[in-house]
This record gives sequence, C-alpha cells and structure tokens, in this order.
Amino acid sequence: MATGSDKEKGLRKHLNEQGGGQSYGVPASGEVEGNSYEPMGNPGVNHWQATYINRDGLQDRGNIFFAAVEMTRMPMVITDPRLPDNPIVFCNGAFLDLTQYKEEDILGRNCRMLQGPETDRRTVDELRNALGEQRAVAVDILNYKADGSAFWNALFIGPIFDQDGQLLYFFASQMDITERRRSQESHLQAQKMEAIGQLTAGMAHDFNNLLQVINGNLEVALISLEQPDMARAALERAQRAAMRAGKLTQQLLTFARKQRLEPVPVNINNLVVEFSDMLVRTLGNKVELRLDLRPGLPICHLDPTHLEMALLNVLINARDAMPGGGEVVVATSIVRGEDRIRRHNLAPGTYVDLCVIDHGVGMPPEVLQRATEPFFTTKGPGTGLGLAMVHGFVQQSHGRLEIDSRPDEGTTVRMLFPVADNASDHGSNGTHADTAAPDAEDAAGSRPCVLVVEDNDDVRDLAESVLGMAGYAVLAAASGEQALTLLRDGARVDLLFTDVIMPGGMNGLQLVEEARRLRPRLPVLVTTGYMDELPAHGKAPGQRLNILAKPYKHGDLLERVEAALGREA
Repeated sequence: MATGSDKEKGLRKHLNEQGGGQSYGVPASGEVEGNSYEPMGNPGVNHWQATYINRDGLQDRGNIFFAAVEMTRMPMVITDPRLPDNPIVFCNGAFLDLTQYKEEDILGRNCRMLQGPETDRRTVDELRNALGEQRAVAVDILNYKADGSAFWNALFIGPIFDQDGQLLYFFASQMDITERRRSQESHLQAQKMEAIGQLTAGMAHDFNNLLQVINGNLEVALISLEQPDMARAALERAQRAAMRAGKLTQQLLTFARKQRLEPVPVNINNLVVEFSDMLVRTLGNKVELRLDLRPGLPICHLDPTHLEMALLNVLINARDAMPGGGEVVVATSIVRGEDRIRRHNLAPGTYVDLCVIDHGVGMPPEVLQRATEPFFTTKGPGTGLGLAMVHGFVQQSHGRLEIDSRPDEGTTVRMLFPVADNASDHGSNGTHADTAAPDAEDAAGSRPCVLVVEDNDDVRDLAESVLGMAGYAVLAAASGEQALTLLRDGARVDLLFTDVIMPGGMNGLQLVEEARRLRPRLPVLVTTGYMDELPAHGKAPGQRLNILAKPYKHGDLLERVEAALGREA
C-alpha cells in the first residue's frame, strides 16, 4: 500500500506556510499516495498531503475560501475523527450533485454509506489503514449513488492537524472517473482482441507449415514404401516437424501461464555459473559474456529448466542486437527496502534481480511496448515467442519482468523473483513414478498388461500399437467410465495409462482417484498436453502422479512404462 508521509516524517519536511502562520502544509514532493488515477498524469509535487492549522474555523463560512469550495465542481467532504465513527461534518454542493443525496442524509454519517456489493474490500482496507495511521491516501474505488447506480470515484483523503499535532479532521476530494474507466476498459478489450487476432494468425502460419511438412513427408513415405531408405528419411522429417509442433504448443502454454512449472529451491548464481558454458556457446565468438554475480544470494523457489530457457531466450535477443559483436553482462542483485520495492512496483518482500545487459541496437518505444506480445518479432526468422515465453514464466513464478531499452544504447532485461520463504525441497518434480508393485503378474511370467484410457481414437490406437510392439498386453478404454468398469469386473491390469483431459465425463484425475480406491497398489502413468492446475502429487503419501507430457516419443512412453512397472528400462 502506498500512502503519504506519517505525521512525524511530515514535520521533518520543509513545510509550506500560509496566512502568516495560520496554516502549514506538508508538500507531496512527488510521493505516491495510493493506487488512484493521477489527474495531472503523475504524482503531485506542490499539493499538500497534510495540513496544520492554528484554529478550527469549520463554522467560519464568511470567507473567500468557503465560497470557492462551494463554487467548485469538484466534490469535497470533511469528516471529524474526534466524533464516534468519523462522520461527515461538511460537504459541498458538488458532492451532493455527484451522489444525489440530500445534505440532511449525508451529515452525521460515515462515508462507507457510499460503498456497495461490488466495492473492492482490499481498497476499503487500504483506506481504513491509511486513516488509522493518519496518512494521506488516494484510491480509485467503486461507490454507489443514492439511487443505487455505481460510479468510479478517484478519491483523495488527507489529515488536518492543529499546531500541536492533534488530529482534527480528514479532508476528501473526489472525481467521477466512470467514463475514463469505461474508455480504458474498452481500449484494453480492443488491445486484447488485436493480440488474440495476432496470436491466431501466428499459430495458423506456423502450424500450417508444420502440417505441410508432416503430411507431405507421410505422402512421400507411402509412395516410396519399396524404397526403405527414402521412406525412412521422409518419416524422420515428419517426426521432427511433429516434435517442433509440440514445442510450439509448450511455448504457447508458457506464454499463457498454463504450462506446469516444477519449482525447487534454486540459487540463481549457481544456476548461471553451471549454465554459462551453454550461454557462451550460444553467444558465439563475437560476443563476450561477463558475469557480475552478487555473493550470498538468497534462495528462490523456481523451475530451473524454465529459468534456463528464459535466460537463454534473453541472451539470444542480446546477441542478435549486436551483429558486430560486443559484451553481454549477466548480473544478479538483491532488491529490498521500501524505495526499491516501490520503484519496481513489487509487493513488499525481498527479491532477487537477474539482469541481462547489452549495448546493442536497442528498441524504439513502439517496439518496446510490444516486445512481449506473442508472434511479434522484428527479426526475419523466428516465431516471436521468446520474450512472450519469458514473460509468462516470470509472471507464473510470481515475479516481474522489466525491459528498459533505448535505440542505439542497448537493452536491460530484469527478471525479479521473490525469495523463497522456505528453502526446503518439497520433493516432487512431477516425474516420480509410483513404484508400488503391480497387483499381480502370473507365475508363468506373462506379459504385463497396460490399460490405456484415451478418448481420441487415433491417439489411443497409436499407444496400443507402440505398447503391443514392445511386448505388452493392452486393454483399451475410450472413457474413464469404461476403464472403471474393466477394473470393477476384475480385469487383470498391471499399469493404468490415462489421459487427463477427457471431455464430457470423468476426467483422468477422477479416474486415478477411483482406481486407487479399487486397487491401492496399482501403478499409474498419466499424460496430458495441458497441465494447468495439475497437482504435483496424490492425496495420500507415496502416491505422486507420474506425468508424461504430450506430445511424447515412443521411446519416452516405453521408458516411463518400464519405470512405473518397476522394471529395468
């Protein structure tokens, strides 16, 4: 919460004197007072955050300042915190025009009378805390008029003290910003639709290219069945294109913050040093990598693989921004303290700053503004998903991505991550197999039986073929309900292999839960391409989910099945 100076800090500032000592004011001096809209476009400097007066004078209505208050179109209110419940003791005509209340319905009541069912409770708490600390505060809050209609209110409240520092009143000025909020929301919606259109066009372009490669090479393979070498080469090209399509999907999910992260305690310094050989090879001979790492860096809770990929993407951009060569600096530091936290617009706490600095061509403002949009790129080749993926990962890790760039001066990219509250490893990376023994395998050593549950016919047939060719017995089910029927009827199943997303009925997670009730020792392997909200482990100890991400290679499937069955791969 950002509020104005407290009383003691305010008195240490240079005070503005008015009326030959009749009143003193604490200048704002550019200090941010809250989350409110700033009418001048930036935090004020000359307006007062708090006032000290030498006499009460509330009933003195015969001076020019009272006339000005009544003539202004800006709604104004004064409350008296010395009275029970801090009631309104004065309001001007503009406030009555704004709220549609009559003066007799306003005086003597607390300002919370303007709140309603959709008023944000966190904003109310921010106001309450500021008033309790006798500080200035400015917020945008949803208020309600006498007829029940809602309006957005840009509200500023400041304390008024006597010259001994005793709190006398709170002064509040308001501004109806409903139209501005609607215009802003419409603009954001238009930007969102433009981004969706760009995203759709980019996806269609890239996937069409990949589908062309896959279908074309499959046609070649079919035509050249009598020429094994040519058919094999065509199939390998089709497979590579399919895996690239899978990688593109994962990048999109990371951008959308729907990709499952596996955070563990990470010392970012150690990760950078261990990854530096790869970074040097990526930068090439023309670009020198310099590390400026702060000793004693605290632990963060992050997914190390995604962090490495994010750092790699940023460094590739830095390399491309210096075609003639140069130096890239990877630096770390600790961000703490109220001023630095406020400067980076972070929640209170301690953060680690992972910073990449280059002195390349930089970006003009119009490019910088769109730098993290998906499929936006100024490069000839490339998908434009690099910084979008970085942004998604940092946001999903509860951090903040900042990019500062100027043409011909270079670019600084900061990834700010919160320090871990507890540096303990929670132990699950989402890939541990449930190594409990299978229910049964007959004495003759017959083939283990895998129950494949998948609603897509082609995907299910493919899994059956791969497992069958590897020597497994296979049962297949097109839904969770069918799979449960097989289990309840006593079918021999040594491993349950199920998709997670199965529309229209029982999903894979529900199936796993029911299957474990029926057969607690049954090994489980789940697969999905969409891992949002997928739990890292089961409800009971020792029942962590063994997850195989789609799309997967045949070898990956067989390796994970072997591991889940407790056999040597």
